[in-house]
Amino acid sequence: MQKLLDFLNGQMNQPALYGNLQSSWFHYLAVILVIIGSIISVTRLKGMDEKKLDKVLIIFSIILLTLELYKQLIFSYQANWDYQWYAFPFQFCSTPMYIALAAGLTKNKVIKEAMISFLATFGLFAGAAVMIYPATVFVQTTGINIQTMVHHGGMTILGVGLLANHVKLKWSSVLKASVVFASLMVIAMVMNGVFNAFIQDGTFNMFFINHKFDNGIPVLMIFQPLVPHIVFLLIYLFGFMLCASIVFGIRYGIDKIDFHKKPVYQRA
Repeated sequence: MQKLLDFLNGQMNQPALYGNLQSSWFHYLAVILVIIGSIISVTRLKGMDEKKLDKVLIIFSIILLTLELYKQLIFSYQANWDYQWYAFPFQFCSTPMYIALAAGLTKNKVIKEAMISFLATFGLFAGAAVMIYPATVFVQTTGINIQTMVHHGGMTILGVGLLANHVKLKWSSVLKASVVFASLMVIAMVMNGVFNAFIQDGTFNMFFINHKFDNGIPVLMIFQPLVPHIVFLLIYLFGFMLCASIVFGIRYGIDKIDFHKKPVYQRA
């Protein structure tokens, strides 16, 4: 068992952010694989029926949950089996693995549509943001670096495929996705409250909205010390709704372009 744990705890040089090929090859390789995976996702999810899509969502979730279990094990092992509350798996980027599983299992079409819209907008934004700027996710543990790239890269790949093929091109889709996001925020708030009241061991900042700790998210961290907490929560909610709307707006705009329409100078 000890040899297995030591193997799973294998080390590497911490990948640098946009450095030379020697220091940043891991990040560059991950980005290339995600781009290729996104292209494949768009083509393979096209025309996929609901039953097959459910299987894709469930498999995606199982892969991410399995890797998450590995992460929790290694973080605890590295801390002499003292559980690291800061790594509890209910951050914004953690939620797609739960939502994908729920979407794949539910037979309620309204709930499924809202969850798929969430994965294709909020989930896609979160995954792509980390892939583009993984400033805080890389460490020296090889398996953790693989886990975080598979996790966030998978969110991106799945989100692109769903957005291209399985989201209704109506702005109500963003609203439905926002209801899912707001519900997850409420769960995170309850978790933070329970931790603050009963556990108080280390750092526990789900969704980075626990008033006891700094937010740390670019832009949002500026507002946290300047406004009442309830106002900050509203800024947080509407800020991410805006990001999801931009993601959806890009897809909506692409759909409105008629690529087969001849340019004016050719029709004259």
